[in-house]
Amino acid sequence: MEGSFEQTLQDGKLYRQVNSLIVAHLRDHNLTQAASAAASASRTPLNVDVPPNKLMELVAKGLAVEKEEMLRGSPASALYEFGSSVPSTFGSTQPSRASAIDFSTVQDTKGSSKNFPKHETRHLSEHKNVARCARFSADGRFVATGSADMSIKLFEVAKIKQMMLPDSKDGPVRPVIRTFYDHIQPINDLDFHPQNTVLISGAKDQTIKFFDFSKLTAKKAFRVIQDTHNVRSISLHPSGDYLLAGTDHPIAHLYDVNTFQCFLSANVPEIGNSGAINQVRYSATGSMYVTASKDGAVRLWDGVSAKCLRSIVSAHGTAEATSAKFTKDERYVLSCGKDSTVKLWDVGTGKLVKQYVGATHMQLRCQAAFNDNEEFVLSIDEPSNEIVIWDALTAERVARWPSNHIGPPRWLEHSPTESAFISCGTDKSIRFWKETL
Repeated sequence: MEGSFEQTLQDGKLYRQVNSLIVAHLRDHNLTQAASAAASASRTPLNVDVPPNKLMELVAKGLAVEKEEMLRGSPASALYEFGSSVPSTFGSTQPSRASAIDFSTVQDTKGSSKNFPKHETRHLSEHKNVARCARFSADGRFVATGSADMSIKLFEVAKIKQMMLPDSKDGPVRPVIRTFYDHIQPINDLDFHPQNTVLISGAKDQTIKFFDFSKLTAKKAFRVIQDTHNVRSISLHPSGDYLLAGTDHPIAHLYDVNTFQCFLSANVPEIGNSGAINQVRYSATGSMYVTASKDGAVRLWDGVSAKCLRSIVSAHGTAEATSAKFTKDERYVLSCGKDSTVKLWDVGTGKLVKQYVGATHMQLRCQAAFNDNEEFVLSIDEPSNEIVIWDALTAERVARWPSNHIGPPRWLEHSPTESAFISCGTDKSIRFWKETL
């Protein structure tokens, strides 16, 4: 097990090294625009220190070794041994995006908390029943919400910002660009395809549905996966080819989105009847995924073999673990539970690194979220109906804001690309928050 973790962490380090080599190669060969784009996409400093022509040198050596092995008739060694329970192509990853925060310094940061910037907020729309979930697209251009009224609303972020301007010259702006109706029970979770204009939903009706939002008049799904359980959470692999479904079943269901074939992990810990999954999320590269379960456990899984790498049993005591997500560098997991705590865990050791306290959430399936650069953590205080913000490094509470919902928000979702987030309320309303410039 420890060997699997060391391999996973080593892979993450390798991705960051490859990103640095690519950015430096483009920069040093005067491909400035391409270098800037690659640096931005991979969160690599544009001025990264790499010896001249290092990438070409390594590629030349690699090609020479490959040619020699071919002549000897011995194939290059595989990076992974794939289990029979998953397809051999599963686990192909995109370049890792390095974290903006080095959480390894968390022990030495007392008294250095940052101020969370002021935000303005605006009521966007309302569902006909509780607004249960939200998700931004990876590029931050779209955000979708799902409701107990069985509908899904899709918003264009640029139009939301236009609507928030004090004097819009174009008259009233409608930020809702699509509304989908195809489920027969409440929506639990949403995700966007990383390359295509496809929105995916999971619902209590035991289905996962695919909507093409490039078509103006489409109201219904163009593809449907029929599961055997209430689909509580979904997460799409960064390649866009595989999808995880967290359900009332204690093991995540892995689907090939092209064939709809379902795979289950063949190597799992003993999980009781209370192990239903509240949330499942892939890491940035897809090399791992994490589940937060009703039994209070947070479990880490290998993204290739689907083997359980680590079970953090009683991560939130006997209370439900309601959300879990990786940091961008895949070294830590942020979890939230009905024990009114938000916790940061070290992926490599399974040890608790930080605990964010001072917000009470014991009723709703509360979320904890990083802001876009992972400097802050956001969650909900149910009794006061406030949004609570902590400095991610010091774990000091730095702000408490009225949510402006009637009753506590059920879901918080932060944009991955800018200082903006969505709150969804038990009052059926959807609010957008963005930094005041």
